Amino acid sequence: MYVIIGLGNPGKKYDYTRHNIGFDVIDYLSKKHGISVDRLKHKALVGEGRINGKRVMLVKPQTFMNLSGQALMSIIDYYKSQSDQVIVIYDDIDTELGKLRIRKKGSGGSHNGMRNIIYLWKNEDFPRVRIGIGKPKPGYDLADYVLGRFSKDEVDLVAPVIVRAAEAVEDWIVSDIDQVMNKYNG
Repeated sequence: MYVIIGLGNPGKKYDYTRHNIGFDVIDYLSKKHGISVDRLKHKALVGEGRINGKRVMLVKPQTFMNLSGQALMSIIDYYKSQSDQVIVIYDDIDTELGKLRIRKKGSGGSHNGMRNIIYLWKNEDFPRVRIGIGKPKPGYDLADYVLGRFSKDEVDLVAPVIVRAAEAVEDWIVSDIDQVMNKYNG
């Protein structure tokens, strides 16, 4: 089973914020494929179904961003998931707003959710989809920026990248990560 985890913070207060773009991709996949992500299990809201004929679990951790690894580790331990069957989707301030970056592996960088996953899993060799949210203007508090909502102009850049991120995940399930990277990066 493929585990597709979108990072974000639980609660209406954080809906549609920059930091919750991983949740937005999960919501898009959920609607598109008729997979209800509504069962609280493994410290996350989860839903199981099929995408492109493959069994998947869509995951939205409910642990808050900085503890995202707790939910993922519970799933990995329970299902004995291999790292090539897990993909993590998250916001990235180091990527230009509206751009997509897919990687096979890597560090958590400045993203606390990814750093927690890598720390608890003791593994950084798993695919990830980084969605660019851009950097705040000089002097603007980073926490306020990532927990803020997109402006109307930014939404026009972000909406298509949510769809592209979902399409990349759909392709990844039936393809090779290198092919997905070649198709969607750049």
